[in-house]
Amino acid sequence: MASKYIIKRSFSSQSLRVLAPSNTIPLNAQRANAVEVDSSINFNINTSSDTGHESNMKAIELALQTPRPLNSWTKDQIREIYNTPLMELVFQSQIQHRKYHNPQEVQLCTLLSIKTGGCTEDCKYCAQSTRYDTGTKAERMISVDEVMKAARTAKANGSTRFCMGAAWRDMTGRKSGLKRISQMVTQINQELGMETCVTLGMVDKKQAADLADAGLTAYNHNIDTSREHYPKVISTRSYDERLQTIRNVQDAGIKACTGGILGLGETEEDHIGFLYTLSTMEKHPESLPINRLVPIKGTPMEKEISSLPRESGRRLKFEHILKTIATARLIMPESIIRLAAGRYTMKEHEQFLCFMSGCNAIFTGEKMLTTMCNGWDEDIQMLKKWGLRPMKSFNKSHMPVTDNSSPTLKPTVDQTTEKFSEACVS
Repeated sequence: MASKYIIKRSFSSQSLRVLAPSNTIPLNAQRANAVEVDSSINFNINTSSDTGHESNMKAIELALQTPRPLNSWTKDQIREIYNTPLMELVFQSQIQHRKYHNPQEVQLCTLLSIKTGGCTEDCKYCAQSTRYDTGTKAERMISVDEVMKAARTAKANGSTRFCMGAAWRDMTGRKSGLKRISQMVTQINQELGMETCVTLGMVDKKQAADLADAGLTAYNHNIDTSREHYPKVISTRSYDERLQTIRNVQDAGIKACTGGILGLGETEEDHIGFLYTLSTMEKHPESLPINRLVPIKGTPMEKEISSLPRESGRRLKFEHILKTIATARLIMPESIIRLAAGRYTMKEHEQFLCFMSGCNAIFTGEKMLTTMCNGWDEDIQMLKKWGLRPMKSFNKSHMPVTDNSSPTLKPTVDQTTEKFSEACVS
Protein backbone atom coordinates (compact mmCIF):
# COMPACT_ATOMS: atom_id res chain seq x y z
CA MET A 1 0.00 0.00 0.00
CA ALA A 2 1.40 3.42 -0.91
CA SER A 3 2.79 5.60 1.87
CA LYS A 4 1.08 8.93 2.38
CA TYR A 5 2.81 12.21 1.73
CA ILE A 6 1.85 15.79 2.37
CA ILE A 7 2.58 18.76 0.14
CA LYS A 8 2.90 21.86 2.28
CA ARG A 9 3.74 25.40 1.26
CA SER A 10 5.83 27.67 3.42
CA PHE A 11 4.37 31.08 2.68
CA SER A 12 7.09 32.95 4.53
CA SER A 13 9.96 31.36 2.60
CA GLN A 14 7.93 30.98 -0.63
CA SER A 15 8.99 27.36 -0.96
CA LEU A 16 7.22 24.05 -1.19
CA ARG A 17 8.09 21.13 1.07
CA VAL A 18 7.20 17.50 0.64
CA LEU A 19 6.90 16.23 4.19
CA ALA A 20 7.37 12.50 4.71
CA PRO A 21 8.15 9.93 7.36
CA SER A 22 11.81 9.42 8.24
CA ASN A 23 12.02 6.54 5.78
CA THR A 24 11.92 7.19 2.04
CA ILE A 25 8.54 7.26 0.25
CA PRO A 26 7.16 7.44 -3.30
CA LEU A 27 7.27 10.94 -4.81
CA ASN A 28 4.14 10.19 -6.82
CA ALA A 29 1.37 8.82 -4.62
CA GLN A 30 -0.32 7.33 -7.68
CA ARG A 31 2.70 5.06 -8.37
CA ALA A 32 3.45 3.09 -5.25
CA ASN A 33 7.08 2.03 -4.83
CA ALA A 34 8.09 3.81 -8.04
CA VAL A 35 10.48 6.65 -7.18
CA GLU A 36 11.93 7.29 -3.75
CA VAL A 37 12.90 10.69 -2.32
CA ASP A 38 14.51 11.98 0.84
CA SER A 39 12.20 12.91 3.71
CA SER A 40 12.25 16.64 2.81
CA ILE A 41 12.51 18.31 -0.58
CA ASN A 42 12.24 22.02 -1.32
CA PHE A 43 10.92 23.38 -4.59
CA ASN A 44 11.50 27.10 -4.97
CA ILE A 45 8.53 28.91 -6.47
CA ASN A 46 8.61 32.59 -7.30
CA THR A 47 5.76 34.03 -5.24
CA SER A 48 7.82 36.54 -3.28
CA SER A 49 6.45 39.95 -2.34
CA ASP A 50 8.28 41.68 -5.19
CA THR A 51 5.87 39.98 -7.61
CA GLY A 52 2.95 41.67 -5.85
CA HIS A 53 1.15 38.39 -5.16
CA GLU A 54 1.83 37.77 -1.47
CA SER A 55 -1.75 38.66 -0.55
CA ASN A 56 -3.02 36.28 -3.21
CA MET A 57 -1.20 33.45 -1.48
CA LYS A 58 -2.82 34.33 1.85
CA ALA A 59 -6.26 33.77 0.36
CA ILE A 60 -5.13 30.53 -1.25
CA GLU A 61 -3.59 29.41 2.03
CA LEU A 62 -6.96 29.97 3.72
CA ALA A 63 -8.67 27.86 1.05
CA LEU A 64 -6.17 25.02 1.48
CA GLN A 65 -5.99 25.05 5.26
CA THR A 66 -9.65 25.30 6.22
CA PRO A 67 -10.94 21.92 7.49
CA ARG A 68 -14.23 22.31 5.60
CA PRO A 69 -15.53 24.46 2.72
CA LEU A 70 -16.28 28.08 3.58
CA ASN A 71 -19.31 30.11 2.52
CA SER A 72 -18.01 33.37 3.97
CA TRP A 73 -15.70 34.38 1.11
CA THR A 74 -15.39 38.07 0.30
CA LYS A 75 -15.03 39.47 -3.19
CA ASP A 76 -11.58 40.77 -2.25
CA GLN A 77 -10.44 37.27 -1.27
CA ILE A 78 -11.85 35.74 -4.44
CA ARG A 79 -10.24 38.50 -6.51
CA GLU A 80 -6.89 37.78 -4.86
CA ILE A 81 -7.14 34.11 -5.78
CA TYR A 82 -8.41 34.77 -9.31
CA ASN A 83 -5.56 37.21 -10.00
CA THR A 84 -2.84 34.80 -8.89
CA PRO A 85 -0.40 34.07 -11.75
CA LEU A 86 -2.01 31.31 -13.76
CA MET A 87 0.70 28.68 -13.36
CA GLU A 88 0.66 29.08 -9.58
CA LEU A 89 -3.14 29.21 -9.48
CA VAL A 90 -3.51 25.95 -11.41
CA PHE A 91 -0.88 24.26 -9.22
CA GLN A 92 -2.71 25.22 -6.04
CA SER A 93 -6.11 24.25 -7.44
CA GLN A 94 -4.75 20.80 -8.31
CA ILE A 95 -3.63 20.36 -4.69
CA GLN A 96 -7.13 21.27 -3.54
CA HIS A 97 -8.69 18.99 -6.13
CA ARG A 98 -6.70 15.97 -4.92
CA LYS A 99 -7.64 16.78 -1.34
CA TYR A 100 -11.35 16.35 -2.06
CA HIS A 101 -11.63 14.23 -5.21
CA ASN A 102 -10.14 11.20 -6.89
CA PRO A 103 -8.00 12.85 -9.60
CA GLN A 104 -8.48 9.89 -11.95
CA GLU A 105 -12.28 10.11 -12.04
CA VAL A 106 -14.43 12.18 -14.39
CA GLN A 107 -18.21 12.19 -14.28
CA LEU A 108 -19.84 11.54 -17.67
CA CYS A 109 -23.23 13.21 -18.08
CA THR A 110 -25.66 13.17 -20.99
CA LEU A 111 -28.27 15.89 -21.54
CA LEU A 112 -31.50 15.31 -23.49
CA SER A 113 -33.99 17.98 -24.53
CA ILE A 114 -37.39 16.57 -23.59
CA LYS A 115 -39.28 19.71 -24.61
CA THR A 116 -37.58 21.96 -27.16
CA GLY A 117 -38.34 25.59 -28.03
CA GLY A 118 -41.25 27.90 -27.29
CA CYS A 119 -39.76 29.56 -24.19
CA THR A 120 -41.18 33.01 -23.39
CA GLU A 121 -38.03 34.30 -21.70
CA ASP A 122 -35.69 36.84 -23.31
CA CYS A 123 -32.28 35.34 -22.42
CA LYS A 124 -30.15 36.99 -25.11
CA TYR A 125 -28.06 33.89 -25.78
CA CYS A 126 -30.79 31.26 -26.11
CA ALA A 127 -31.89 29.54 -29.31
CA GLN A 128 -35.14 28.40 -27.67
CA SER A 129 -36.67 31.81 -27.00
CA THR A 130 -39.79 32.69 -29.00
CA ARG A 131 -38.50 36.25 -29.24
CA TYR A 132 -35.68 35.45 -31.69
CA ASP A 133 -35.55 33.95 -35.15
CA THR A 134 -33.04 31.13 -34.62
CA GLY A 135 -34.70 28.36 -36.59
CA THR A 136 -35.64 26.43 -33.44
CA LYS A 137 -39.28 25.42 -33.48
CA ALA A 138 -41.47 24.74 -30.45
CA GLU A 139 -42.11 21.02 -29.92
CA ARG A 140 -44.20 18.95 -27.56
CA MET A 141 -42.69 17.01 -24.70
CA ILE A 142 -41.36 13.64 -25.81
CA SER A 143 -42.69 10.38 -24.38
CA VAL A 144 -41.39 8.37 -21.44
CA ASP A 145 -40.45 5.58 -23.85
CA GLU A 146 -38.32 7.96 -25.94
CA VAL A 147 -36.56 9.19 -22.81
CA MET A 148 -35.87 5.65 -21.62
CA LYS A 149 -34.42 4.70 -25.00
CA ALA A 150 -32.04 7.68 -24.84
CA ALA A 151 -31.11 6.92 -21.22
CA ARG A 152 -30.29 3.29 -22.06
CA THR A 153 -28.05 4.46 -24.90
CA ALA A 154 -26.30 6.91 -22.58
CA LYS A 155 -25.64 4.25 -19.96
CA ALA A 156 -24.41 1.76 -22.54
CA ASN A 157 -21.87 4.35 -23.65
CA GLY A 158 -20.56 5.05 -20.14
CA SER A 159 -22.65 8.00 -18.88
CA THR A 160 -23.68 7.80 -15.24
CA ARG A 161 -25.82 10.95 -14.91
CA PHE A 162 -28.76 11.50 -17.24
CA CYS A 163 -30.07 15.04 -17.50
CA MET A 164 -33.34 16.23 -19.03
CA GLY A 165 -34.16 19.79 -20.07
CA ALA A 166 -37.46 21.49 -20.92
CA ALA A 167 -37.67 24.99 -22.40
CA TRP A 168 -40.02 26.52 -19.86
CA ARG A 169 -39.92 29.67 -17.76
CA ASP A 170 -41.43 27.83 -14.78
CA MET A 171 -43.65 24.91 -13.83
CA THR A 172 -46.77 26.92 -13.06
CA GLY A 173 -49.85 25.15 -14.45
CA ARG A 174 -47.83 22.14 -15.61
CA LYS A 175 -49.11 19.44 -13.25
CA SER A 176 -49.40 16.80 -15.97
CA GLY A 177 -45.94 17.69 -17.27
CA LEU A 178 -44.44 17.43 -13.80
CA LYS A 179 -46.15 14.07 -13.29
CA ARG A 180 -44.71 12.70 -16.54
CA ILE A 181 -41.22 14.00 -15.75
CA SER A 182 -41.43 12.44 -12.29
CA GLN A 183 -42.28 9.14 -13.99
CA MET A 184 -39.20 9.52 -16.21
CA VAL A 185 -36.99 10.12 -13.17
CA THR A 186 -38.36 7.17 -11.22
CA GLN A 187 -38.10 4.76 -14.15
CA ILE A 188 -34.50 5.77 -14.93
CA ASN A 189 -33.57 5.31 -11.27
CA GLN A 190 -35.25 1.93 -10.92
CA GLU A 191 -34.34 0.39 -14.26
CA LEU A 192 -30.91 1.86 -14.94
CA GLY A 193 -29.56 3.00 -11.57
CA MET A 194 -28.37 6.27 -13.09
CA GLU A 195 -28.24 9.65 -11.39
CA THR A 196 -30.93 11.97 -12.73
CA CYS A 197 -31.01 15.73 -13.19
CA VAL A 198 -33.66 17.99 -14.70
CA THR A 199 -33.78 21.65 -15.70
CA LEU A 200 -37.34 22.94 -16.04
CA GLY A 201 -37.11 26.63 -15.18
CA MET A 202 -38.31 27.98 -11.87
CA VAL A 203 -39.93 25.60 -9.36
CA ASP A 204 -41.64 26.32 -6.06
CA LYS A 205 -41.26 24.34 -2.84
CA LYS A 206 -44.15 21.97 -3.59
CA GLN A 207 -42.88 21.17 -7.08
CA ALA A 208 -39.40 20.61 -5.71
CA ALA A 209 -40.81 18.23 -3.09
CA ASP A 210 -42.64 16.27 -5.80
CA LEU A 211 -39.41 15.86 -7.76
CA ALA A 212 -37.62 14.76 -4.61
CA ASP A 213 -40.31 12.13 -3.99
CA ALA A 214 -39.68 10.83 -7.52
CA GLY A 215 -36.03 10.26 -6.58
CA LEU A 216 -34.42 13.15 -8.47
CA THR A 217 -30.69 13.42 -7.82
CA ALA A 218 -30.06 17.02 -8.89
CA TYR A 219 -31.82 20.07 -10.28
CA ASN A 220 -30.07 22.44 -12.68
CA HIS A 221 -30.81 26.14 -12.50
CA ASN A 222 -27.93 28.37 -13.54
CA ILE A 223 -27.31 31.90 -12.31
CA ASP A 224 -25.59 32.57 -15.67
CA THR A 225 -23.26 35.42 -14.62
CA SER A 226 -22.62 38.00 -11.91
CA ARG A 227 -25.48 39.90 -10.28
CA GLU A 228 -24.12 43.10 -11.82
CA HIS A 229 -23.96 41.82 -15.40
CA TYR A 230 -27.15 39.79 -15.27
CA PRO A 231 -29.59 42.62 -16.22
CA LYS A 232 -27.65 43.09 -19.48
CA VAL A 233 -28.44 39.49 -20.43
CA ILE A 234 -31.96 38.74 -19.14
CA SER A 235 -34.92 40.90 -18.08
CA THR A 236 -37.80 38.41 -17.74
CA ARG A 237 -36.47 36.56 -14.70
CA SER A 238 -34.65 38.20 -11.80
CA TYR A 239 -31.39 37.07 -10.27
CA ASP A 240 -33.13 36.58 -6.92
CA GLU A 241 -35.80 34.39 -8.52
CA ARG A 242 -33.03 32.12 -9.74
CA LEU A 243 -31.50 31.97 -6.27
CA GLN A 244 -34.90 31.19 -4.74
CA THR A 245 -35.36 28.19 -7.04
CA ILE A 246 -31.95 26.90 -5.98
CA ARG A 247 -32.94 27.23 -2.31
CA ASN A 248 -36.26 25.49 -3.00
CA VAL A 249 -34.63 22.38 -4.47
CA GLN A 250 -31.93 22.27 -1.80
CA ASP A 251 -34.55 22.54 0.95
CA ALA A 252 -36.35 19.58 -0.66
CA GLY A 253 -33.19 17.50 -0.36
CA ILE A 254 -32.26 17.69 -4.05
CA LYS A 255 -28.69 18.52 -4.99
CA ALA A 256 -28.24 21.87 -6.72
CA CYS A 257 -26.50 22.01 -10.08
CA THR A 258 -25.85 25.67 -10.79
CA GLY A 259 -23.21 27.53 -12.73
CA GLY A 260 -23.09 29.92 -15.63
CA ILE A 261 -21.96 30.95 -19.08
CA LEU A 262 -18.62 32.58 -19.82
CA GLY A 263 -18.46 34.84 -22.86
CA LEU A 264 -21.64 36.90 -22.41
CA GLY A 265 -19.77 40.16 -22.88
CA GLU A 266 -18.82 40.23 -19.20
CA THR A 267 -15.52 41.33 -17.67
CA GLU A 268 -13.19 39.40 -15.38
CA GLU A 269 -14.70 41.31 -12.48
CA ASP A 270 -17.98 39.62 -13.39
CA HIS A 271 -16.28 36.21 -13.18
CA ILE A 272 -15.30 37.15 -9.64
CA GLY A 273 -18.86 38.28 -8.86
CA PHE A 274 -20.26 35.07 -10.35
CA LEU A 275 -18.00 32.97 -8.12
CA TYR A 276 -18.85 35.15 -5.12
CA THR A 277 -22.57 34.40 -5.49
CA LEU A 278 -21.99 30.65 -5.73
CA SER A 279 -19.41 30.39 -2.97
CA THR A 280 -21.47 32.36 -0.44
CA MET A 281 -24.58 30.21 -0.80
CA GLU A 282 -25.58 28.48 2.43
CA LYS A 283 -24.94 25.20 0.61
CA HIS A 284 -22.43 25.16 -2.20
CA PRO A 285 -23.67 23.67 -5.49
CA GLU A 286 -23.20 19.91 -5.70
CA SER A 287 -22.13 20.51 -9.27
CA LEU A 288 -21.06 23.64 -11.09
CA PRO A 289 -21.40 23.66 -14.89
CA ILE A 290 -19.10 26.00 -16.78
CA ASN A 291 -20.49 26.84 -20.21
CA ARG A 292 -18.54 28.58 -22.95
CA LEU A 293 -20.93 30.71 -25.00
CA VAL A 294 -21.92 29.17 -28.31
CA PRO A 295 -23.12 32.22 -30.28
CA ILE A 296 -26.44 31.33 -31.93
CA LYS A 297 -27.28 33.15 -35.14
CA GLY A 298 -30.44 35.18 -34.65
CA THR A 299 -29.89 35.91 -30.95
CA PRO A 300 -29.00 39.40 -29.68
CA MET A 301 -25.93 37.99 -27.90
CA GLU A 302 -24.44 36.70 -31.14
CA LYS A 303 -24.64 40.20 -32.60
CA GLU A 304 -23.24 41.84 -29.47
CA ILE A 305 -20.26 39.51 -29.17
CA SER A 306 -19.38 39.67 -32.87
CA SER A 307 -19.29 43.49 -32.69
CA LEU A 308 -16.88 43.65 -29.73
CA PRO A 309 -13.42 45.02 -30.58
CA ARG A 310 -10.75 42.33 -30.76
CA GLU A 311 -8.89 43.65 -27.71
CA SER A 312 -12.00 44.42 -25.67
CA GLY A 313 -11.89 43.44 -22.01
CA ARG A 314 -15.35 42.00 -22.54
CA ARG A 315 -14.08 39.36 -24.97
CA LEU A 316 -13.57 35.97 -23.36
CA LYS A 317 -10.07 34.53 -23.44
CA PHE A 318 -9.30 30.89 -22.78
CA GLU A 319 -7.16 31.81 -19.78
CA HIS A 320 -10.28 33.35 -18.20
CA ILE A 321 -11.96 29.94 -18.33
CA LEU A 322 -8.97 28.35 -16.58
CA LYS A 323 -8.85 31.07 -13.92
CA THR A 324 -12.57 30.68 -13.24
CA ILE A 325 -12.33 26.89 -12.92
CA ALA A 326 -9.22 26.99 -10.74
CA THR A 327 -10.65 29.64 -8.43
CA ALA A 328 -13.92 27.73 -8.16
CA ARG A 329 -12.02 24.57 -7.21
CA LEU A 330 -10.18 26.38 -4.43
CA ILE A 331 -13.19 28.09 -2.85
CA MET A 332 -15.82 25.38 -3.51
CA PRO A 333 -13.67 22.27 -3.13
CA GLU A 334 -16.45 19.69 -2.78
CA SER A 335 -18.38 20.73 -5.89
CA ILE A 336 -18.13 18.77 -9.12
CA ILE A 337 -17.02 21.24 -11.82
CA ARG A 338 -18.48 20.31 -15.19
CA LEU A 339 -17.42 21.42 -18.66
CA ALA A 340 -20.74 21.97 -20.36
CA ALA A 341 -21.88 23.71 -23.56
CA GLY A 342 -19.11 24.92 -25.84
CA ARG A 343 -16.62 22.20 -24.91
CA TYR A 344 -16.66 20.98 -28.50
CA THR A 345 -15.01 24.29 -29.49
CA MET A 346 -11.98 23.48 -27.32
CA LYS A 347 -8.91 21.70 -28.58
CA GLU A 348 -7.94 18.54 -26.73
CA HIS A 349 -5.03 20.19 -24.92
CA GLU A 350 -7.37 22.98 -23.77
CA GLN A 351 -9.71 20.41 -22.25
CA PHE A 352 -6.70 18.83 -20.56
CA LEU A 353 -5.82 22.19 -18.99
CA CYS A 354 -9.38 22.52 -17.70
CA PHE A 355 -9.01 19.14 -15.95
CA MET A 356 -5.67 20.24 -14.53
CA SER A 357 -7.40 23.35 -13.17
CA GLY A 358 -9.96 21.31 -11.24
CA CYS A 359 -12.71 20.28 -13.64
CA ASN A 360 -13.95 16.72 -13.10
CA ALA A 361 -17.10 16.25 -15.18
CA ILE A 362 -18.20 16.64 -18.78
CA PHE A 363 -21.34 16.47 -20.87
CA THR A 364 -20.94 13.85 -23.55
CA GLY A 365 -23.17 12.26 -26.15
CA GLU A 366 -25.04 13.17 -29.29
CA LYS A 367 -26.19 16.70 -28.46
CA MET A 368 -26.61 19.25 -25.66
CA LEU A 369 -30.14 20.62 -26.00
CA THR A 370 -29.71 22.64 -29.23
CA THR A 371 -25.91 22.77 -29.42
CA MET A 372 -23.25 20.31 -30.56
CA CYS A 373 -21.53 17.97 -28.13
CA ASN A 374 -18.43 15.78 -28.14
CA GLY A 375 -19.37 12.13 -28.68
CA TRP A 376 -18.92 9.19 -26.30
CA ASP A 377 -16.31 7.36 -28.38
CA GLU A 378 -14.21 10.49 -28.74
CA ASP A 379 -14.42 11.27 -25.03
CA ILE A 380 -13.69 7.77 -23.77
CA GLN A 381 -10.61 7.59 -25.99
CA MET A 382 -9.50 10.96 -24.65
CA LEU A 383 -9.93 9.87 -21.03
CA LYS A 384 -8.05 6.61 -21.62
CA LYS A 385 -5.22 8.56 -23.22
CA TRP A 386 -4.86 10.69 -20.10
CA GLY A 387 -5.26 7.88 -17.58
CA LEU A 388 -8.72 9.02 -16.52
CA ARG A 389 -11.90 7.00 -16.14
CA PRO A 390 -15.65 7.59 -15.67
CA MET A 391 -16.94 8.27 -12.18
CA LYS A 392 -19.47 5.72 -10.99
CA SER A 393 -23.07 6.70 -10.25
CA PHE A 394 -23.71 8.00 -6.74
CA ASN A 395 -20.00 7.87 -6.02
CA LYS A 396 -18.11 11.14 -5.68
CA SER A 397 -14.89 10.11 -3.95
CA HIS A 398 -13.33 12.58 -1.56
CA MET A 399 -9.67 12.28 -0.73
CA PRO A 400 -8.99 11.97 3.03
CA VAL A 401 -7.45 14.85 4.96
CA THR A 402 -5.23 13.99 7.91
CA ASP A 403 -3.77 17.44 8.54
CA ASN A 404 -6.01 20.52 8.42
CA SER A 405 -3.13 22.63 7.21
CA SER A 406 -2.19 20.45 4.28
CA PRO A 407 -3.81 18.10 1.76
CA THR A 408 -2.91 14.44 1.81
CA LEU A 409 -2.58 12.96 -1.64
CA LYS A 410 -3.47 9.30 -1.49
CA PRO A 411 -5.05 6.96 -4.03
CA THR A 412 -8.20 5.04 -3.23
CA VAL A 413 -7.75 1.37 -2.44
CA ASP A 414 -8.82 0.04 -5.84
CA GLN A 415 -7.65 3.02 -7.85
CA THR A 416 -4.51 1.38 -9.22
CA THR A 417 -6.07 -1.98 -10.04
CA GLU A 418 -9.57 -1.43 -11.45
CA LYS A 419 -9.69 -1.68 -15.22
CA PHE A 420 -10.94 1.26 -17.24
CA SER A 421 -13.52 -0.90 -19.00
CA GLU A 422 -15.09 -1.90 -15.70
CA ALA A 423 -15.55 1.76 -14.80
CA CYS A 424 -17.45 2.46 -18.01
CA VAL A 425 -20.54 0.66 -16.74
CA SER A 426 -21.90 1.51 -13.31
